Amino acid sequence: MMKEIGRTRSGLQMGYTTGSCAAAAAKAAAEMLLSGEEIRQVRLLTPKGIELYLELEEIMRKKSEVSCAVRKYSGDDPDVTNGILVYATVQKVEKKSKINSENSVDLSEKINLDGGIGIGRVTKPGLEQKIGQAAINKVPRRMICEAVEEVCRKYEYTGNLQVRLSVPEGAEVAKKTFNPRLGIEGGISILGTTGIVEPMSEKALTDTIYLEMKMLKENGTDWCYAVPGNYGMDFLRKKLHVDTALSVKCSNYVGETIEDAKLLGMKGILLIGHIGKFIKLAAGVMNTHSRQADCRMEVLGVHAAMNGADAVVVREIMDCINTTEAMEILRREKLIEPVMESVMKRIEFFLKNRAGEELEIGVILFSTEDGILGKSENADELLMKIQENR
Repeated sequence: MMKEIGRTRSGLQMGYTTGSCAAAAAKAAAEMLLSGEEIRQVRLLTPKGIELYLELEEIMRKKSEVSCAVRKYSGDDPDVTNGILVYATVQKVEKKSKINSENSVDLSEKINLDGGIGIGRVTKPGLEQKIGQAAINKVPRRMICEAVEEVCRKYEYTGNLQVRLSVPEGAEVAKKTFNPRLGIEGGISILGTTGIVEPMSEKALTDTIYLEMKMLKENGTDWCYAVPGNYGMDFLRKKLHVDTALSVKCSNYVGETIEDAKLLGMKGILLIGHIGKFIKLAAGVMNTHSRQADCRMEVLGVHAAMNGADAVVVREIMDCINTTEAMEILRREKLIEPVMESVMKRIEFFLKNRAGEELEIGVILFSTEDGILGKSENADELLMKIQENR
């Protein structure tokens, strides 16, 4: 029976990530290997600070290695990985140099990590991992390392260990994820930044946007910023040096945010977002979640062609897995400025069409590498109006 971890403010049940499953399974396998005893439950402290007590399944013990699995639980989040078993095999090795995998990763001087069946492999540049490595993100890597090191200290073990993750259902489940588009082949990614899955229904998200903007309006604010999330909020604070209290987080719901602003009688909003999300606005896409639409490379490829890029360059852009990689190509071809100029014209067209005459709307696009990439003609004026409205 699954014990309830907790609930969000909207009443939805929390779950835990594939990263938590992997770290817990690795910790338990290491514990059984070094103690020589079988256990059925393992404790894991997640980066969020929530303790998990997870049941172990499919335990297999040998003299020099132990394998076990933890079943993924997504709570009320509609996650395709819910219910899958995430396995970890921990093996004693004489020397890490004897590990038969050039694509494994050293987590520490004594601990090596690799992916097995059902764990995706990176085939394109631009991700956290190098080409050929298992798609195990940095936070799960750190969780695994800390969990296994904790066990090693407990049993005063100073030898070498290899941790190998596997997900037998991974290859099939990955077909329902974004991995094939990212060039991750053969399985799923091991993910998670807090270790905990905090689901939020679409209605709860859009209700939150409305309430945030309503509070600003009722406190005398007719002009505000709208940012998708933390990247945009950090850009407001660190690069533009403006008051983030005058902002709402719109997540992926740009269209709904515009409609809320009109409904509440706001006078104007300035959208500020990373190119990875807001480039989609140039195609009229007002919900920027990848499961709704992913036209990033199509937009950049078309605008590159409009500004003189040949077919070879356009094909290069279409093969990119993220906008950072695509921008490097545009930089090489000296096309960033003209491409962003034509992109911004299309974004302005679609935003003004959605906002109508009763709401003034502007936008700023940025990237971590380049800062501001483009802004609407009225962006600076809107910045001033919002700050004067404090």
